[in-house]
Amino acid sequence: MSVSQAIDVDRPPPQARGWPRARIIGYLLVGFWIAFGFGIIAYLIGAWNGEFFARYAPAYLQGLGTTLALVVISMILGAILSLPVTYCRMSRNRFLSGLAYCYVYFFRGTPLLVQVYLIYYGLGSFRVQLESVGLWWFFREAFNCGVFAFALNTAAYQAEILRGAIESVPRGQWEGAASLGLHKLQTLRKVVLPQAIIVALRPYGNELVLMIKASAIVAIITVYDLMGNAKLAYAKSFDFQAYVWVAIVYLVMVEILRHGVEWIERRITVHLHR
Repeated sequence: MSVSQAIDVDRPPPQARGWPRARIIGYLLVGFWIAFGFGIIAYLIGAWNGEFFARYAPAYLQGLGTTLALVVISMILGAILSLPVTYCRMSRNRFLSGLAYCYVYFFRGTPLLVQVYLIYYGLGSFRVQLESVGLWWFFREAFNCGVFAFALNTAAYQAEILRGAIESVPRGQWEGAASLGLHKLQTLRKVVLPQAIIVALRPYGNELVLMIKASAIVAIITVYDLMGNAKLAYAKSFDFQAYVWVAIVYLVMVEILRHGVEWIERRITVHLHR
């Protein structure tokens, strides 16, 4: 072996010399977000306005309650609606599966903002027809229209989450339960769903996070949720911290939810780590 070859053998590979580019970029991004966070804290300390906080804090709390009510009701209604949609998507009947596919395709393929507009402004143009069937009392309220739009939207996503989770369970589970004399409904409830819920939990958590952040959309249809009250506070005070505080509240809600989902996942999967 020549001297040059011996030197090449002892020389460390290129990736071992210094820091890789990905690590450098990662540290730069982390440093940027840390600096940004400290900048926001410094801004809030320097621009602290006790009068603004005392004046608009009750409105923010009321808006927070409206936001939580909108998200919770929409998620529950969406979960209920997702069950028949999931059944139709998994059905061998082409008409039912095609109908469910069109529903999921539309609500997942169009912006939620457009869907809110279609329901709030579109159905409002059919006031006479809605009054004749006794439904105008519901659709004349902006909050109800927001709930309706959000429920239809999240039902499409939840149906796909549930369908994917059920289909992830091996087919042998169904066959084994059938060999024990269990009906399909019993198999679904006692065998398949407990396993599917573990798979679907994190996507459900992500969907809930997206719903919380998307709930700010209803402010454009005169619903005084958290974002709606922030817009009102800024319009009256022209103080930029009106939006900074609402961003912090959304961030806190998302973090609490994220940690809650992780805690639930650890609890229901504890048997998998033993």
